[in-house]
Formats: sequence, C-alpha cells, structure tokens
Amino acid sequence: MYMVIILRLRNKIFLYAFILLCFMILSYSIYNIVVWKLDSNNTNKQIEEVQETVKVEEVIDTENTEVIEQEEEIPKSNPYWDYIKMNMIDINFNELKNINNDVKGWIKVNGTNINYPFVQSSNNKYYLTHSFDKSYNSAGWLFLDYRNNINNNKNTIIYAHGRNDKTMFGSLRTVLTKNWLSNPNNYVIKISTEKENSLWQIFSTYHIPTTSDYLQTNFESDIEYQEFLDMIKDRSSYNFNTNVTSTDNILTLSTCYNNSDKMVVHAKLIKKEQK
Repeated sequence: MYMVIILRLRNKIFLYAFILLCFMILSYSIYNIVVWKLDSNNTNKQIEEVQETVKVEEVIDTENTEVIEQEEEIPKSNPYWDYIKMNMIDINFNELKNINNDVKGWIKVNGTNINYPFVQSSNNKYYLTHSFDKSYNSAGWLFLDYRNNINNNKNTIIYAHGRNDKTMFGSLRTVLTKNWLSNPNNYVIKISTEKENSLWQIFSTYHIPTTSDYLQTNFESDIEYQEFLDMIKDRSSYNFNTNVTSTDNILTLSTCYNNSDKMVVHAKLIKKEQK
C-alpha cells in the first residue's frame, strides 16, 4: 500500500512537471510570436515612412554614363545588351541622412520586394537588431559589410534578415523560383549612393549550408580573385550565361534561407554614372 501511494505521488509530480514544462514552452512561443509581430509591424511602419520620405527616380543615361568594358565578347542574343539600356535609379539622400546618418545607399532588386536604403556601422552586428531609425528591432535592417567602401570594392556585401513576411531580404529567395527565373528582366540590381548610380547583372544565385567563404573582400592577386569568382559562379543553381573575370567588381547579397543555410545572390557591375 505504501509503495502504491509513493508511485501515485511520483506520477502526479511527473504529470505536474510535464504540464508546467508545456505551459512554459507555450508561454515562450506566444511571447516570441508577439515580439515577432510587433517587430514586423514596426518594420512595415518604418518602410512606409522611408518610402514616403524619398522618391526613387529612374534616370536616363547621359554623356557621363560609363558602360563597364567586358573582357570577353558577348553574343548579341545575350540579354546583357538589353540590361545596359535600362535606366538606373537616383536618390536624394538628404532626408534619409536626417533620419539616419549611417545610410550608404539604396538598393532595388527586380522581381522582389527589395527597394530600401541600406546602412553601415562599425561592425556587422548592430543592424541585426536595429531598424533604420536605430530603434531596437529584431527584424534589423539592410546593412553594408563594415569592411566595405561603398564606391571602391572588388566584392561589395549587403546583409539583411530573411523575414517570413517578405520584408528586408525575405523575398530574396524568390530568385530561386521558376517564375522569377522565367523573366530575364529580373536579372538586374540597381543601386544609388551619394556619389554614384549603378546597374548590376546577376550571375549566380544559390542557398548553401552556412559558410563565410563567399564573404571575402580582399584578394592578394587577380588569380586569387578569379578563383573566388569561379567558385561562386559554379555554385549557382541556375546558369545565367554570364561571364565574370578578375576585372569585374561584384555585389553579394546574403541572408538566411533557413536555420542552417544561407541564401546568396551575386551580381557584377555593368554600368555606372558619377553624380
């Protein structure tokens, strides 16, 4: 009888402990959902305010426009010839700098929701948890690698969270879909900075188990740089039929694909104009 009572008591303790654990897990999950939703709402509000403050203008080429010389002959059937005729975008950064003087440029990726300013701090951590107005927000903001000089790099890198609500770089994974890939007009990225407007042609898109080997910014030689370019081009899940050589400057967009993989897009500079 005594043993039966002890067993019943132990079972009740286990049951109560299990119920308490489930309650704690549920409470934590609800808390995270609420925080995520609040941060999402604040991010969308920030996006609306920024886009209302700034007008993104398309600008036609002028005599100052420079089409980047290609080392290899490009077939006339290649959409490159259509890309270099595309308008670039231009932004007046005065109002944006009043909100945040860390702003470095504006990026627009065709066929996605990405049409935002990007910032830069002294490290690659701050804007993982801060919004454009520098308020704390787990959604973060788009930011330039702290090692980059926005107008003078071999590999310019921009990061952002891959939000499930498609904000920040959340819509970047769209570039892996058949629908996005079926339209060659999507294969361009437009950037405007205080000093320069530029147009970039995508040559590689992929997701990969988390690694930092595609985030290199300095290269000891053209040979090392070409090996790097060959590596990231060969990773592409789609053949863009775009050559890239050690004379090219490239742009890298990096975000989370899931908990263990990164989503990456690479593009090369094909046209620019000093402002």
